[in-house]
Amino acid sequence: MSKRDYYEVLGVNRDASDEDIKKAYRKLAMKYHPDRNPDNPKAEEQFKEATEAKDILTDAQKRAAYDQHGHAGVDSQGMGGGFGQGGFGAGGFADAFSDIFGDIFGGRNGGRSNVYRGADLRYNMELTLEDAAHGTETKIRIPVMAQCETCHGSGAKPGTNPVTCTTCGGHGQVRMQQGFFSIQQTCPKCHGSGKMVEEPCSTCHGDGRVKQHKTLSVKIPAGVNDGDRIRLSGEGEAGVNGGPPGDLYVVVHLKQHAVFQRDGADLHCEMPISFSTAALGGEIEVPTLEGHAKIKIPAETQTGAVFRLRGKGIKALRGNDYGDLMCHVTVETPVKLTERQKELLRELEEINQQDAGKHSPRTKSWLEKCKDFFH
Repeated sequence: MSKRDYYEVLGVNRDASDEDIKKAYRKLAMKYHPDRNPDNPKAEEQFKEATEAKDILTDAQKRAAYDQHGHAGVDSQGMGGGFGQGGFGAGGFADAFSDIFGDIFGGRNGGRSNVYRGADLRYNMELTLEDAAHGTETKIRIPVMAQCETCHGSGAKPGTNPVTCTTCGGHGQVRMQQGFFSIQQTCPKCHGSGKMVEEPCSTCHGDGRVKQHKTLSVKIPAGVNDGDRIRLSGEGEAGVNGGPPGDLYVVVHLKQHAVFQRDGADLHCEMPISFSTAALGGEIEVPTLEGHAKIKIPAETQTGAVFRLRGKGIKALRGNDYGDLMCHVTVETPVKLTERQKELLRELEEINQQDAGKHSPRTKSWLEKCKDFFH
């Protein structure tokens, strides 16, 4: 059976770089490794085929011979199938695990394997409903790990430089060999940086970073809601060994408002009205975020009625639409009555009882339901 083209096996173009070839191989090795495919007898052959292709195409001389003469140009170099030969021998099985585990443990980054992005930070900001609705700009002060200005992040005393690690030779990685397993691990002495600080900086004590407080200006866009996050790129902690800084996330928390409750872009408020206003109707004034508005109350309004003021809510965070203000009516029972008020209410009640079904239809309906329930 004729062999497939090595580039076709790995799914790469003929001008692919070594890194592209290794990347493609690692995907195939993870996919077809026999340990991951115990029920697929073809997986072992596909794994061997991919390993053989990778070994040829990542060797400059072998690749040149293959590009010029095809399989005939490299078959004499002993590429084959079983244990001890290309597929699962020291050049196949061990290299496969070296590539796979090297990525897992950061071993393929050489001396920069311990270059880390700085941590993201979170800042909880309390806002009033008015500031959230209209937008604002405020300043915050946060503690961060910043790059040491004395050593510029190197960790070494000014006038000196870090030296090459004597354990890993500057690679940042050490290789552990157990049988045909070969695994790269982060160097325990330099922690992957490939460098050692012999004379540490007196400011940061060799860490390259110091704890500082910095003041930032934060723009709060109109319409933010409780739980929304505002990202300040690059304002988190400084990276390690020259890595990029993290981000700062400002998380919005709305303070409880004395009048309004927010629901998205809508606002809700409770609107108490007097007994006489509810019965006879009238006009009342209600507050809004922009001032005051008037609402006409129709006669015979009941508790629970809702009046909508369109466009009197909050502007949406995205777009130009405004929510509504929902006014929930609560009929207030008068308290601390005078004798005259009590007299008038008793007279009103006597009149109501003369035709309860007409003047108090909800009460009559409720009493009839109770009667049906008990009978």
